[in-house]
Order: sequence, then structure tokens, then C-alpha cells
Amino acid sequence: MRRKHRIPRLSSLLILAALGCDKEPPAQKQPAAAPEAAGPASPADSLVLRLPNGTEVWYTLAREERDATGTSCVERTLEIRTLSAKIPVPLLYTRDVPRLVNDSTVSARIWNRCVPGDEYRINLLTGQPVRASK
Repeated sequence: MRRKHRIPRLSSLLILAALGCDKEPPAQKQPAAAPEAAGPASPADSLVLRLPNGTEVWYTLAREERDATGTSCVERTLEIRTLSAKIPVPLLYTRDVPRLVNDSTVSARIWNRCVPGDEYRINLLTGQPVRASK
């Protein structure tokens, strides 16, 4: 009869020991995986020029570039905004603040790899950039 008491006691101890082995002590637990870092945030759209008639020119898209020495810069696209439309200026990344030429045109230089290039005249009605004659 003595054996019957030892077997249940021994099996009870083994079960309790087995249950305790499933858990790691808090110091040995693996740290939770860090959330993946998001890529660099794109700068917010920003107003760069407001014309007397209420038309606005905004910086919109951005790209980070590097010059020949490895120095980085941010080049931005432009968008013309009126009360009724948003007109993107295609294929012209700049670091310039556009300047008013007349009531239908602004001017800005194109930039590539942090280096200024030719000056472009931008039609405020269509957004079309045209290289200024030299």
C-alpha cells in the first residue's frame, strides 16, 4: 500500500515540474520584436509663393539626392493651386523659390543631384515648364 501512495505523489510532482518547465523566467524571455522603422518621412506640402490673384505655388513631392561629394539635399516638385484646380508641374525638381515673371508665368531652375541647372518658365494655367532661352 505504501507504493500506491508514492506513485501518485511522484506522478503529481512530475506533472507539477513539467508544468513549471514550460515557462521561462522573466529575465530569460526574448525581447519583443521592435516594430519596423518607417522610411524617411516625406516633407509636408508647403506654400512657396502666393500671387496677387490668389493663385498659389506649393512644394509637393520630394526626393533626396546627393552631390558628387556625397552631401545630401532635398529637391521638390511644384504644384499650382487655384480655387478650382491643382496643377502639378511635371518633371521639374527644384530647390529654388519660384519667382513671379508676369501674371501667367513663374520661373525656377531645375535641380539634379543638388546642382542647379537651366531656368524654366512655368505656365500658371497649364503647369507646363519651358526652358528659358539663354
